[in-house]
Amino acid sequence: LVDPTRVDESCAKLDTLLAQLDEVLDEGHKVLVFSQFTSFLSILRRRLDEKKTVYEYLDGRTTDRQARVVRFQEDPDCKLFLVSLKAGGQGLNLTAADYIYILDPWWNPAVEAQAVDRAHRIGQTRRVFAYRLIAKDTVEEKILALQDRKRELADSIVRADESLIGGLTPEDVELLLS
Repeated sequence: LVDPTRVDESCAKLDTLLAQLDEVLDEGHKVLVFSQFTSFLSILRRRLDEKKTVYEYLDGRTTDRQARVVRFQEDPDCKLFLVSLKAGGQGLNLTAADYIYILDPWWNPAVEAQAVDRAHRIGQTRRVFAYRLIAKDTVEEKILALQDRKRELADSIVRADESLIGGLTPEDVELLLS
């Protein structure tokens, strides 16, 4: 998805993220950055390396996951953890973080919720701030609309409002289960 001839060009989402990171890292916060695209995380890593920013990285190929988690959790100099959404969205305890950035929306809102839950769990003593960076007039806005529709359908079932459940079409049920 990344054109290798354009990796050094400016990108609004990346520039926005880097400005936000500068601010929150300077304030001493620990930050998680999630993306489903390891290619985008690679571009981010290159920019962070140029700035000599200390960070940890985890994706599906990472073999020393626990050592990276421990470093982020315990090393006061390591304030940033870049995580592939699929590899790190579950099973990690990252309560050292109090800021979370999700760089691209996932079709299933539960996946993003699990990513946020890496920091917002038992043992967290601070308020956790989670941000999604969404590009205007892109497919990302359509994904957000789909997430909202899925949430609304799930909420209607949980409420057990028979009149609403009875009005679900087969397409609504299929959407919920997809």
